[in-house]
Amino acid sequence: MKWRPSNLALKVFLPLIIILLAQSIAPASAQVSVEKSVQIIEGHLETGDSHFYFIPQLKAGQTLFVYTSGESGDLDPIIGLLDANADINALSKQFHNEIETEVQAGNDPVVTIKNVSNKTFLIWDDDSGSGYDAAIKYNVPSDGEYKLIITSSPINPSFGDYRLQIGINAPEVLQGKGKDTGDQIAYLDQNDLDNSMAIQEIRGTLSEKNNNTFYYINDMDAGTTFSAFVEPTSGNLIPTLILKDFGDKPVRSGNYLGKDKTAYLQYTFNEPAKNYVLEISSCQKCDEATTGDFRLLVGRNISEKLSTESVANAEDVLRLPIQVKIGVEMDQITGVDQKAENFSVVANIIMKWQDPDLAFSPDTCDCNIKAFTGNNFNQFVTYAKDKWPEFSITNQQGNRWTQNKVVAVEPDGSAIYLERFTTTMQAPDFYFRLFPFDKQDFYIRLQSVFPVEYFVYTNPDELSKIGTALGEEEWVIIESDTTIDSVTNQSEKSRYNFHFKAKRRLTYYFLVFFIPLALIIIVSWITFFLKDYTRRIEVTTGNLLLFIAWNFSISDNLPRLGYMTFMDTVMATTFLISVIVVVFNVVLRRLEVTGKDELALKLDKFTIWIYPISYIVMFGLLIFLFFVVGI
Repeated sequence: MKWRPSNLALKVFLPLIIILLAQSIAPASAQVSVEKSVQIIEGHLETGDSHFYFIPQLKAGQTLFVYTSGESGDLDPIIGLLDANADINALSKQFHNEIETEVQAGNDPVVTIKNVSNKTFLIWDDDSGSGYDAAIKYNVPSDGEYKLIITSSPINPSFGDYRLQIGINAPEVLQGKGKDTGDQIAYLDQNDLDNSMAIQEIRGTLSEKNNNTFYYINDMDAGTTFSAFVEPTSGNLIPTLILKDFGDKPVRSGNYLGKDKTAYLQYTFNEPAKNYVLEISSCQKCDEATTGDFRLLVGRNISEKLSTESVANAEDVLRLPIQVKIGVEMDQITGVDQKAENFSVVANIIMKWQDPDLAFSPDTCDCNIKAFTGNNFNQFVTYAKDKWPEFSITNQQGNRWTQNKVVAVEPDGSAIYLERFTTTMQAPDFYFRLFPFDKQDFYIRLQSVFPVEYFVYTNPDELSKIGTALGEEEWVIIESDTTIDSVTNQSEKSRYNFHFKAKRRLTYYFLVFFIPLALIIIVSWITFFLKDYTRRIEVTTGNLLLFIAWNFSISDNLPRLGYMTFMDTVMATTFLISVIVVVFNVVLRRLEVTGKDELALKLDKFTIWIYPISYIVMFGLLIFLFFVVGI
């Protein structure tokens, strides 16, 4: 009888047999090929930088997954895979030459980069991941070493932190969901480590008022060695170095007790370093204060110890203070109060700066500019982590009425601040000695809230100007300028000074003061032609009272000064001569009453010419003293 397998045997035993046969036939290498491993690497790219990673042990049949995302700044990463034996320098030169040739020929640079990249790399990608993230999947054709490059677009260079996920037979990496398995799949090319060697030089000064300063250290990868050396170049300075972490906790110090003339420290970061600070101060443990100029050298991955002979070759180890272009556009002078010594303006404040911490990737907001205005301005303060070039107007009097203000931030961290405001400014520099021929200095002073270690004002003339319709009729601006200086209290802070000098329109003073004064003097002189001394006394006495009332009305325009102005002196001189004239007329009348008419006539004959000459001499002397000698 011929045996036939039952349905039960087919359903139960046949699958089991197939599985056993498959296990016995499959080579051990197949089991290895399905094992997955994932490595996660974090790094930082500056604008124009590229990082190369060796992948030394890829096997045929494996699938390589790579995912790279920008984690800070405006980084838009691009990744590409090369054969490990490829000549990087030659390929880089060829890559850029081909792109330049195609662009010069009038071809679309975006299309050109894609075409050249297709010829250069085994596989590459720009934006296949989420947003601007890059992702590739590569089926390894043969055993060997490969090299992975991470960079940014040559058309739109960007910078920032990146997170690199490299997986073997781990498809979840392609969605950016890889979890580190602890395997070492790739390592940074040693040439990159050599290229990161750098020495930066900075010079500065420590004084009694400002006996310490600090610098932020640029972000550094784990394993990076930081070193610093400082030496005095003048004075009796004995420097001290302290390296602090993001929480202001000291991790290294140099010459803390001040036993040496120089200070040195070295520290290797065990994890990515962010917001570390290097503090330089004069010796705090010394018997006396030490001050002077210093030379600071800082190094990254330097093999030798920094010393006086070390030479700088880079400028990216320390994060220098942010340069802030600042200016004021004055649109209108709404009033000048001489008595209160202040003036009111309508003006605009403009500031431009670039802060890497403000940079963002456009794909995070589907925008190319982040604008913060009106009630949303507090969101910018939070976004900037309370660190932006905030200022105060130091000679502001009362409130500043802000009509509008806005901050616009670009992906690379470039920002512009605009504010239109109305306020009253103190004018303590007013000096009225030559009134009404005086020229007054007006200032708008903006002082940084943060010390110069954070923000430094610069380029004031570029953004500053005076409007053409100021609306102030009494004053004429004759010159203006801007300067940058600093003030030191507990710390040194940058200050911007917008200055303009103005003179008065003299038409008003000639019509209201000088011409009436001349007429009064002439009227008083005409009375000398009268022979009625009693009538003379009445007229000159009336002029005297007029001068007194007039002096009160004019002096009311100015504050109570501790010195006499030119106008005050003119009034006092005129008043004095008027008193003398009244007294002289009384004497003549007395001579007339006592029968001495001939003597009175002789005296009166000479005074007709002495009177005008006395005014000419007195006014000439006043002009000489005030405007030539400068009393």
